[in-house]
Amino acid sequence: MKSSAKKVNFMIENKVRKELELLVPPGQRSRIVNEALRKELDRMRKTQAIERLHRLRREGNQFSTQEIISVLRKERTSH
Repeated sequence: MKSSAKKVNFMIENKVRKELELLVPPGQRSRIVNEALRKELDRMRKTQAIERLHRLRREGNQFSTQEIISVLRKERTSH
């Protein structure tokens, strides 16, 4: 199934544009740009998720290993 697409107007640096035109044939440029954006957005999503986890770790309750083991044992025996 082919996904829908929308034409987008944005600016890129001349150096980047020239390299794109030199290295990528006209029929493949949209695919290359989409792949690059997809990878960058994925990287940004992962970075934000990691930052949220670090923030939660700093702000959240701290439990000792013994406390965690105790709760897990109680959970296992209650089932």
